[in-house]
Amino acid sequence: MINNKKIAVVLPAYNAEKTLEKTYTEIPFEIVDEVILVDDKSKDETVKKAQELGINHIVIHDVNKGYGGNQKSCYNKALEINADIVVMLHPDYQYTPKLIHSMCYLIANGVYEVVLGSRILGKGALKGGMPIYKYIANRFLTLTQNILMRQKLSEYHTGYRAFSANVLKSINYNINSDDFVFDNQMLAQIFFAGFEIAEITCPTKYFEEASSINIPRSAKYGMGVIGVSLSYFLQKIHLGKFKIFSQADFER
Repeated sequence: MINNKKIAVVLPAYNAEKTLEKTYTEIPFEIVDEVILVDDKSKDETVKKAQELGINHIVIHDVNKGYGGNQKSCYNKALEINADIVVMLHPDYQYTPKLIHSMCYLIANGVYEVVLGSRILGKGALKGGMPIYKYIANRFLTLTQNILMRQKLSEYHTGYRAFSANVLKSINYNINSDDFVFDNQMLAQIFFAGFEIAEITCPTKYFEEASSINIPRSAKYGMGVIGVSLSYFLQKIHLGKFKIFSQADFER
């Protein structure tokens, strides 16, 4: 805990058997109270490895629900066990667990309620091996989103995020897509609800075992991202009303 805040790390897992142990052993357990792994119908021994590691909470999907569907289960479980701070960490070791301290202290001390680990601040993205086409797409999409949403994030596409429970209870993330655009919908919902988002520099690693999406899925994701930002813009100027910006209902 930090300042009596219960901290949970959630691991949205899919075929993470080879990298899970390395990720898990670097989690700072001097401040982290709970670890939740949600397995999205992996084809390898991810669940067995999680059990061997003694992970507190393991949720197993009977069918593959997708990246967004996995996160929904992660956050729902974190709120169920009354976590005050929730950190999403990919178990493929693409992001270092060593930043959990910094991210959680910002939230626990009331400075921000959302913190992103940005690959774009500094030179971490290309240095870590991000494909050049992904870097260019990231910069283009982020510029477009900042214009439409009137924000100044360095990137909207990182998978390393920390939230206060208050934020998760304030947005209707359960109605979002089950696909990769879920991440962008969440950030749009957070901004729409009036929260500010902090960013810290995050090194990243691209290697064979690290998860990544192919070019066709990346293109689909990019179109979805622009759609989310346009929805945000239109609702802000009262020319549209979109379900993802409806009030969350956590009386379940």
